[in-house]
Amino acid sequence: MDRSAPFASARRAAVVGSLVILPLATACGGDEDKAVKAVTPSKMSAAPSAGVVAPAKVEVIAGLTGCKATIRVDADELRQGLCHTEKADYLITTFPEEQYKEAWLDAASVYGGKYLVGLRWVVSAKPEMLDSFRDQLGGTVKQLRGMGPTPSA
Repeated sequence: MDRSAPFASARRAAVVGSLVILPLATACGGDEDKAVKAVTPSKMSAAPSAGVVAPAKVEVIAGLTGCKATIRVDADELRQGLCHTEKADYLITTFPEEQYKEAWLDAASVYGGKYLVGLRWVVSAKPEMLDSFRDQLGGTVKQLRGMGPTPSA
């Protein structure tokens, strides 16, 4: 009777298991710093005072705007944090993929309004605050058209 047979099958199972888990672990490793460094600054929106390149986490964007965000939504498609300051309350939403941001903006267009939009993130704030946030974060201020009646001229 070969006593090494149970150990050989256990080793085989361990190798197969690690081969299955390795791609998942590296794909979800969260090593965003390397991904951000790989993008050339010319392809990113400017962030003059922040000196940072998005995509970033809700907490990072919140820190750059001077608040500590309270996470309201933590889902596969997005993370959203609420910032409460003396000037105003505002939302920071980040997305794991650009396509999720685009879908979110499509849905938000029903309501209209202005948003600061960057690579995989959106800041929802009073329109007068968006320019100062843009100076800190970069991005583009976008006007979304709402659905429904418009005021008569």
